Amino acid sequence: MKTDLPVLGTNLPGIPLFKKGKVRDVYDLGQELLLVSTDRISAFDVVLPTGIPMKGTVLTQLSAFWFSKTRDVAASHFVTADIDEVIGRHPKLKPHREILKGRSTLAAKAEVVPIECVVRGYLSGSGWKEYQKSQAVCGVALPKGLAESAELPRPIFTPATKEETGHDLNISEAQMAERIGQDLTRQLRERSLGLYSLARDHARSRGILIADTKFEFGLLNGKVTLVDEVLTPDSSRFWPMEEYAPGRPQMSFDKQFVRDYLESLAWDKKPPAPALPDEIVEKTSAKYLQAYELLTGRSL
Repeated sequence: MKTDLPVLGTNLPGIPLFKKGKVRDVYDLGQELLLVSTDRISAFDVVLPTGIPMKGTVLTQLSAFWFSKTRDVAASHFVTADIDEVIGRHPKLKPHREILKGRSTLAAKAEVVPIECVVRGYLSGSGWKEYQKSQAVCGVALPKGLAESAELPRPIFTPATKEETGHDLNISEAQMAERIGQDLTRQLRERSLGLYSLARDHARSRGILIADTKFEFGLLNGKVTLVDEVLTPDSSRFWPMEEYAPGRPQMSFDKQFVRDYLESLAWDKKPPAPALPDEIVEKTSAKYLQAYELLTGRSL
């Protein structure tokens, strides 16, 4: 299944394009959506001109793994990521089999809730920055004296706005409730914490710490439903357990190689972004594949 040629975009004549995101091309199939994960990669909210081979396949297949593993905690929009089943349900996709194979998810349409449901088990990223200023994250008070990357006494739910452009903005649970209501806020918090706990325990058994992750939910037939991708290196911080040490940033199974390289350049973090050298592309692709293999016990 491995390929050296990254897929930077798709074009499916006769299939209506529903939305094009930073990574996914989403097509409208009537009652269902086709989510195609390309090999595009973004950094600092800018899509780079260089793709990462196998990235889209990792995102799709790892999400499929987690959708199956977490189905007792939260219903999802996931239908299938098996290309034969996808084409069986929608024969008009048959001419596009090769480009869709491995990187496509068939999903039920849901009304997306405009909130990023972030769960943090460790103090990192924007949470660490906020803690240094206020000893709290998104209104959740934390103990004094925590170090960067420290494990929190218990996982915390820290929602964020879902912005179409630019960074998502951290908000408090109270602010979330003002936007979508108390009952829906409670349901999303409970499901998010339940999903994180299940995934954290599985990942630890495979040598990975899930520092934090974000979930997205929608309403499908009036019921809260997990949507989008789930527990991938794009939506989570995965740290190798054997290298973990609080008090500093951690090695991560994600695009940190890309961020570090771009930080070394005189780039203003505005489009157009610079191309990536082969070495950075290869290291990043290897990290995504390694995360998949460790978490699932399978190889692509």
